[in-house]
Amino acid sequence: MTGVLPVALSRACRLSDYFMKKDKEYIGIMRLHDDVDDEKLKEEMQKFVGKIMQKPPVKSRVKRVERPRSVYKFEIIERDEKDALFIAEVEAGTYIRKLVSDLGEKIGGAHMLELRRTKAGIFEEKGSHTLYEIVKAFDDYKKGDDRMLRQMLIPGEIVAKVMPVGYVKKESINKLFTGSPVFYEFFERIPLEKTGLIALFHKDRIIEIARVVNESKVYAVPEFVLN
Repeated sequence: MTGVLPVALSRACRLSDYFMKKDKEYIGIMRLHDDVDDEKLKEEMQKFVGKIMQKPPVKSRVKRVERPRSVYKFEIIERDEKDALFIAEVEAGTYIRKLVSDLGEKIGGAHMLELRRTKAGIFEEKGSHTLYEIVKAFDDYKKGDDRMLRQMLIPGEIVAKVMPVGYVKKESINKLFTGSPVFYEFFERIPLEKTGLIALFHKDRIIEIARVVNESKVYAVPEFVLN
């Protein structure tokens, strides 16, 4: 498989779950084992759109039990005899090869020839860099030129695109760094969320990830601090 693979560095590693466990988009080529007309193929593919139960393939690192997964799109883009170019938009954790294999059981067999991830959460292929570009940027960095590497790196503050954000006062930062609960008076701007996780910022800098509790004096409790 080729395509988009977000890689976290330094303190952003603690944020990786919030980026990686998001919906994915793939473009692939599957080979049909039998002669199946376009209408039949589209009809059977549409049956996999929505909530499905999927068992991981034999060669996987997780226990092979059925898990619910969401498939948002599974469509043919073009067809060349028994080879079909398709697009799939799915929940994170969905195995595309298994999706194709399960489809094959309905139409006389199918297997994957190629697969490319074109989107992983908020990261898209158009904003990605090749391995060659990354190696070149790192080589330049070792020689004292960090311009290309800085253009590639995305600050961890991009987590604001995937979760609610609250803004805290400057004088509250040290208290948060020492593990304090997040009291209402710490905020300059409180998010509207009543439950779940929030990212706490001061201006354009992320301070911590916290879990909303909405008690009388405490708005949230820390999950982890990024200092």
